[in-house]
Amino acid sequence: MNMGRTLKLDPNPANRCFGCGAANPAGMRLPFELDLDDRRTRGKFSLGLNYAGGAGFAHGGIIAVVLDEAMGKLSKLTGERAVTAEMSITYCKPVPVDQEILVEGWQEEEKGRNRFRTAEIRDAQGNVLARGKGRFVVVGAEHFATGGLRHSERSEESLLDFRDNH
Repeated sequence: MNMGRTLKLDPNPANRCFGCGAANPAGMRLPFELDLDDRRTRGKFSLGLNYAGGAGFAHGGIIAVVLDEAMGKLSKLTGERAVTAEMSITYCKPVPVDQEILVEGWQEEEKGRNRFRTAEIRDAQGNVLARGKGRFVVVGAEHFATGGLRHSERSEESLLDFRDNH
């Protein structure tokens, strides 16, 4: 894994995000680095037993959080704000909770306000354990100031229109 100029993205003490915020007592507090030369996010950590599923490996929802965080952090490269609109995950092999894993995210394509991104979780030997693909949509700061649209304000028609026109 080539590490160029990097920016360390430690959990923010004022952020309540479940994945990366330090202000959430139940959160994961995932640390990442942003590789400014390769334009990738990278994280190296052990999840811990609190995030195990029934079989003792990482819960599928936790894997989704880790992949989403790796893809979402890519917005820091451009300073834009983007939210997850769609995400699909391929679970290749069980993800251990008691061993160090490597997570890497990168952007594949940009189309209008859409950012198409990929992230992978690998073990220490480089085997791909899980892969996520996501579509992120760039939003303005007002989206976060108002908490975005309330569920009651959404309609299936407006969501479909948004997908078709953005």
